[in-house]
This record gives sequence, C-alpha cells and structure tokens, in this order.
Amino acid sequence: MSDHAYPASAMVADYLRAAAGLVPATALLSAVPVGAVAGTVLGGFAAIFAVFGLRTVLRHRTRLALTETELRAEGAVRTVIPWAELDRMRLAYYSTRRDTRAGWMQLELGARRSRLRLDSRIAGFEQLVERAALEAAARGLQLTPTTCANLEAMGLRPQNRTSGEGR
Repeated sequence: MSDHAYPASAMVADYLRAAAGLVPATALLSAVPVGAVAGTVLGGFAAIFAVFGLRTVLRHRTRLALTETELRAEGAVRTVIPWAELDRMRLAYYSTRRDTRAGWMQLELGARRSRLRLDSRIAGFEQLVERAALEAAARGLQLTPTTCANLEAMGLRPQNRTSGEGR
C-alpha cells in the first residue's frame, strides 16, 4: 500500500493564480462604485477565481491510497476505483508551450460510474500510472493511441492498443 497527495509546493502557483484574480476583483467591487455591466463582469471574474481557488483547496486536501485491490481517493469527495472493475484508462499530456517541453499529464481512471482524475503534480504519479497500466493490461482494456504514446513517453510499454483515437 502507498499513500499519495499533492504537495504544497505543487499547489502554490494555483493558490496564487486564484488570489491574483479574486482579490483585485472583490477589492474593486467593494471599494469603487461600478455600474451594472462592470459589476456583472467583475462579479463573474470573482466567481470564476473563487471556484478555481475552491477546486485547488479540494485537490490539495485529497489523499490517495493505492492498495492491491483498489485506488481510493479521500477528501471532500470520496472515490474508489476497484482494480477488478477498471473499465477505462486515459493518459493525456497538456503542453503549455508549442515545443511541448513544458506541460503536465493527466491520468483518468474509471470503474463503472466512478471516475478519478489525477495530474502529474501528485507525489508518486509515475507509480500510479504504472499500476493503472498493469491493471488495464490485465483486464484487456483497449488503450487509445494517445494514451499508448504517453505511456511510452514515460518509459512504459502499453499492452493493449486500439486502432482509432477513441475516448
């Protein structure tokens, strides 16, 4: 069994982004008289950044437990992905630059109605991806070419491929 969480150092930038949008918008709304249109626009920005900040807090408080039988997420929302019921796996890479040298990966796992998404900032991401890939192969899941390419980029050999892009 292993435990995984998002380290504070990985979440600082998201907390700063949320504050950088929320603080000025709410300061302007509370300090300066604005018209209906400007108030609506500033209120919308404040709401967007508040939701982003809340999602950051929830992600930061999420703890994962990897066991022989399941991957369990505990936090505000509890999710369990039993390995015996794994029915989908997707590994995506999101680039922040055109040359693809900077970015992050996101692992999406599903079992029946349960779904879990993790990004590569979580401690032990490589271990989680490797275990998910092994379980996907054991269950005969067909992986998309994109997922296979991303597994190969991580040094893992995907076992099951589909011919089309799929999910």
